Amino acid sequence: MKLLYPTSLKLVTKSIEGFSVGLIPYNVHQLIPEEHTDADVLVTWANSSENLKDAASRLKNLRWIQSLAAGPNDVINAGFDTSKIILTTGSGLHDHTVAEHTLALLLSAARRLHDMRDAQLQVRWPGELGGPQPDRPAGAFTTLRDARVLIWGFGNIAKTLTPHLVALGAKVKGVARNAGVRNGVEVYSEDSLSTLLPETDALVMILPGSDSTKHALNAERLRLLPKHAWIVNVGRGTSVDEDALADALEQGVIGGASLDVFQVEPLQKGSRLWKTPNTVISPHAAGGRPQNAEALIADNLRRFIAGQDLRNRI
Repeated sequence: MKLLYPTSLKLVTKSIEGFSVGLIPYNVHQLIPEEHTDADVLVTWANSSENLKDAASRLKNLRWIQSLAAGPNDVINAGFDTSKIILTTGSGLHDHTVAEHTLALLLSAARRLHDMRDAQLQVRWPGELGGPQPDRPAGAFTTLRDARVLIWGFGNIAKTLTPHLVALGAKVKGVARNAGVRNGVEVYSEDSLSTLLPETDALVMILPGSDSTKHALNAERLRLLPKHAWIVNVGRGTSVDEDALADALEQGVIGGASLDVFQVEPLQKGSRLWKTPNTVISPHAAGGRPQNAEALIADNLRRFIAGQDLRNRI
């Protein structure tokens, strides 16, 4: 058996040795050498679209793909026959990094760091942002203490993020396909959004990219939010109707938006979101550094050899 692993990530291969499997490093930005097109397993991370499309057409013995991304859209779009090839994701490898970035975006929005930075670039002392300030004024998002934070897409990342929000005094609720209580947080179904959104100070979106989530946050739902509410999207850009969001920001329908993901990346120069008020553009920086990838690969490799169910299987 032959396993190809990417050099785009510094993997400590010692943990995946000893399985009677040949471990072959490969460059994710080049075509896979002919002598390795007989590989049984392909581990992917930050592969170019050309590399993946070529691999889909030439790796005829492939039986399993282990993506280290939380969402393997790049692999799915490359044309692999997933009816014959097992596909597993890197779900869980990005929980802490994305949670940390989300927390940073929320704090930045509440404390208006974007306005302070803009003033600094103008060599202007933003006195209106300093000095005596009202404590937790009604109709404003100025602190996480007592803030009503709604996390739409309550999965592993949300479970990692929530304790940090709670520690800072936020009141957290979740939205997912199935209602229930998860890690002590009340999670509602999407049918409850019409009730939840008007009571939200900050909406955190961690939705996956799929047909069912496309433009989940549309003009109608944006209008349900309070005028001071901020949106933080660290899930997938397709879950937000960007034209409707730009309208909402320009018209003051919502307080602001911190966006780490977009429908087209890099964000196109002609996008209105570059210039909309109270908008923070983050260049898909929340994740990008999978943690403990070796442990996931080793566990799934052991399961694969033993004919057992693999973790994070699509």
